[in-house]
Order: sequence, then C-alpha cells, then structure tokens
Amino acid sequence: MPRTVISPLIARSWLLVPASKPELFEIAQESEADAIIIDIEDAVAAKDKAQARADTVEWLSTGHRAWVRINDAASEFWSTDLAELKDAPGLEGVMLAKTESASHVDDTADRLPEGMPILALVETARGVLHVERIASAPSTFRLAFGTGDFKRDTATGDDPIALAYARSQLVIASRAARLPAPIDGPTLSMGALADGTRLSKEMGMSGKLCLTHTQAATINAGLAPSAEDVAWAHGFVRAFEESGGKITDGSDLPRLARAQKIQTQARDFGIEADAAALGELNY
Repeated sequence: MPRTVISPLIARSWLLVPASKPELFEIAQESEADAIIIDIEDAVAAKDKAQARADTVEWLSTGHRAWVRINDAASEFWSTDLAELKDAPGLEGVMLAKTESASHVDDTADRLPEGMPILALVETARGVLHVERIASAPSTFRLAFGTGDFKRDTATGDDPIALAYARSQLVIASRAARLPAPIDGPTLSMGALADGTRLSKEMGMSGKLCLTHTQAATINAGLAPSAEDVAWAHGFVRAFEESGGKITDGSDLPRLARAQKIQTQARDFGIEADAAALGELNY
C-alpha cells in the first residue's frame, strides 16, 4: 500500500535514501515513512554524483515526489544540484547540507522556484552558533540536526547529554521563529531506536531522520500520541464541555490545550483512541 500522506509541517519519520541506489526509491515510496529525502550529498561519492543526480531528476520527472538533500553551499556540487533539480516537477523541497548561515538558505532559495521549502540541516559548530539567524531566514521551512557530522566536527561523544545543548538550541530557535519543531538526527541501531526516538521527543523535537525504511514505524509511533493519550484527551475535552467550560483550578487551561493538541495530532496521524482506556479513565 502507498504510504499515508502527512504534511511536512508535522512529518515524523524522514527517510534518507541514497541517490546512488535508485532501486531503493520505490521501496521508500511504499514504506511507512512520512517523508522521503533522496540523498545526493553524503550518501554519494564525488565520482558518482552526476549519475545519481540524473537518476534523481528522472525519478522526480516520472510521477514521483520527494525531497532531495543537496550538497552544501560551499561545495563544488551545490550550484549544479540546484540547476538540475529546480525544474523537476516532483521536487517537494530541498534539505541543505551543512547550513551555517542565513545567507546559505537565502542563496539556495534564490536558485529555486519561489516558495520552494528548504530544510536547513545544522551539523557543525558554526551552524549551531548561528542557528537563530538560520531559523529566521524567510525560506527556512524547518530545521534538522545532523548529529553524525556535528559529533565529528566538535569531537562530541555518544552520551545524549553531550548533544543536549545543541538540540535545545535548535528547539528554541525553531520556536522563536515560529517554525515547526525540528527534526532530530538518526539512531543507527535498531535496538536503540525506541530510546533514541523517546529522547528526541523529550528534547522537544517532532521529527527524526532514518536511514532505513524499517525504522519508520517505530519513529512514527514514538513521535505521536499513544492510543491511551488520545483516550485521555477525548475524555478530558468531553468532561470539560459537559461542565460548561468551568475552570476549577489553574491547571485546567494548560490541560485543555494539551488535550486539544493531542486530538489534532490524532486526526492528522489517523490514531484511534484506546476503547478500553476511554471507558476506564475517570475525568
């Protein structure tokens, strides 16, 4: 079955697909990933970029749609990427690798059709340092965190606390610029994926990159409200309405806002309330 269409504003799983392996494009499209990103940057060796780019343009010109991760603005490949991709009818947007300034976003937008969304991938110390300006650039659609390259750039370790500051900077910058919550980097191990996704959500991120289609379902579940959460939200809103909207204490309005947000997410992601939980909860 084709994947469910989810708005990129709220997309949870962002599947990176190597452009050098076009045989994976169809598998990605049929997967549970909320969004597909064909990767012509890190996933493709320099000698293979021309062919990978051509295969990507062909795919996007034959009734298919996807995002594309392009090479960074300082790269010799950046201008060619944009020149060849800009007229591809299925291009949903671009992910700009190693974004380090607002000008990188602005210069990229100047070479794309007006309104084309740009995911600014922040993956260096300079990028984190300038993330507020990057988030505020007019063409920045959403921020993403390139954890692997950031760790290499800063010699940061694998302990989650080592990346907490950088993740928080992306979350704060996104909120201040009225962007959707950012997209976290991938978790390489399938065994650690549930915990990695839980960490992303705890840090305030609402999306996560993945490197294989088999990770999409776990990410989608981890970054969406549970059936129990949905049951609680429906019950709270119903009880609030039945009381005539009476405020009993200072926690009612925050709880109502949380319940309404969960209801919206449930509709967007097609999540049903847990019937047993709905019947058992006391409101």
